[in-house]
Amino acid sequence: MANDVEGRVRLGGRILALSRLRENAAEYATLFSRAKAEIGHAECLCRTPTLRLVIRCSRAGRYHLAGWPGEGENHDAACPFHKLAPGLSGRETYSAEAIREGDNGVSIRLDAILTRSLTEQPTSKTSAEQREGRNRRTVGLLGLLHWLWEESQLTAWHPRWRRRNWWICHARLRQQTEGCSINQDSASAALYIVPPFHRDTAEQNAAAFEAFRGRLGRHGSKEHRGLILGEIKAVSPTQYGARYVLAHHRVPLFVSSALDERVRRSYRTVFAEAATDHDARRVGLFLVEVSPKGHMVIVDMAAMLLTHLYIPADSSYEVAMANALAHHGRAFVKPVRYDGTDAVFPDFVLTDVAPHAYVEVYGIRGRESYERRKNIKQAYYQRQGAQLIEWDVADPMVDLSLPGRSGTRSRLT
Repeated sequence: MANDVEGRVRLGGRILALSRLRENAAEYATLFSRAKAEIGHAECLCRTPTLRLVIRCSRAGRYHLAGWPGEGENHDAACPFHKLAPGLSGRETYSAEAIREGDNGVSIRLDAILTRSLTEQPTSKTSAEQREGRNRRTVGLLGLLHWLWEESQLTAWHPRWRRRNWWICHARLRQQTEGCSINQDSASAALYIVPPFHRDTAEQNAAAFEAFRGRLGRHGSKEHRGLILGEIKAVSPTQYGARYVLAHHRVPLFVSSALDERVRRSYRTVFAEAATDHDARRVGLFLVEVSPKGHMVIVDMAAMLLTHLYIPADSSYEVAMANALAHHGRAFVKPVRYDGTDAVFPDFVLTDVAPHAYVEVYGIRGRESYERRKNIKQAYYQRQGAQLIEWDVADPMVDLSLPGRSGTRSRLT
């Protein structure tokens, strides 16, 4: 399995490579079980003293490790369990009902209906479920997409990793959904993550998708929908809307004109032509159902703009900044908002300096709301005494070299 994740852990007294544990979890089931019963946790060796790791066991009996709550920012920036401080993530906008972590994994309460009874009247969402802020009790499609990216550490980059492609993204995303449930359904059943194409696995992947498709539609007294996550390769108009083609995937997805127009309004930067100038990528999370003619129809979707290293960005200017940071060998994280559209975070956080520094990209001039948010951010950084790198896109790119290593460049593939 292609993987750029480094790390060693101690499990039940044995020191093992994290990648080996993840790829061969069943082989170490006895060791996982004994460590969970006798010690209660595993240990990450990225720091001295070591840091605790949660040992989880899914309902299917598969073990995996997770970061200890509240200790993510204590891990090394290149460690798979590193996280930014809680205040730098949109996850903080949810109540505990939306994303619940337990011994059996993570339970996500999605605001989209995946299974509908054909014999009962549909129930409307309560006002509390629709409210923004810390009372939000459900996760939207964009929130789920951001959660997957953040928890899989795909919002982060470290020069030690050298490369990142869809093989690596797929492996991390699959690892993250181990033991995860969405609306009480296993994530492995509810969510199809498009696998990277390879001739040796083409038949296996096709069979897996047909199994996913077979679970959709009417079965008895229930109607089922599903989620598809993949990189958007092309979008073309059709008579009734648009046709989405995903990378590594042969089966197109179809969307109505009304939904396609709404999506393009909601995710303008994702579909803007300017992003292509910086080798940007696009990824989508699609809520789908099967039409009477057997087509995969998009009911709703969320989309995200990415750099060529699959790091999220909110604009083509941020893509340029992230590319420049990686080129200069910097370690950084992109904070994501989840469903909290009004959340104010730095554009990027540099994790290779202590304390962490912040990066802001200013791409709009003359808009009152934008200038007001800019002033709020600048005042906050000044109060915190934080190092701030600012780039006005009308000016040349600022110097991004790590202090003490002027001229450093990272070779990326």
